[in-house]
Amino acid sequence: MKGLQYYLWRAKPEANLAYLALRIFVGIAMFTHGYGKLIAGPDRWRAIGGVMGSIGIPGPAVFWGFMAAFAESIGAIMLAIGLLTPVAAFLIAVTMFVAVFVAHAGDPFGARELGLMFFFTSLLFMLKGAGTYSIDRWLPQRK
Repeated sequence: MKGLQYYLWRAKPEANLAYLALRIFVGIAMFTHGYGKLIAGPDRWRAIGGVMGSIGIPGPAVFWGFMAAFAESIGAIMLAIGLLTPVAAFLIAVTMFVAVFVAHAGDPFGARELGLMFFFTSLLFMLKGAGTYSIDRWLPQRK
């Protein structure tokens, strides 16, 4: 039988509790970041989504704003529980990429560091998956 220390630090990253803790923490933190945007409604979504038009991506600003709010809230919950993790992490990573490198491009690093943390952590989960302790583990695998 393996001890707790093994599951905390020595197991493969996908199978240790630290990986689970990181996914849950990032998901909850991202949710608190995005929930207010989701419930704010169309006027706020239009303001958020206006960034996409400024870089030449077509579509209504309200749609892009809603998608950002969705990624930062619903996508964050999906990340925290490990449900369709690569998809949820992709939505968060794209949203954070636009936020950090477009919407806040002129801001100092200190104002962008949280967005960068969300971006790079989302990349990790997008590429590596949710790990052993997740709902994804119980879903049928594609072959």
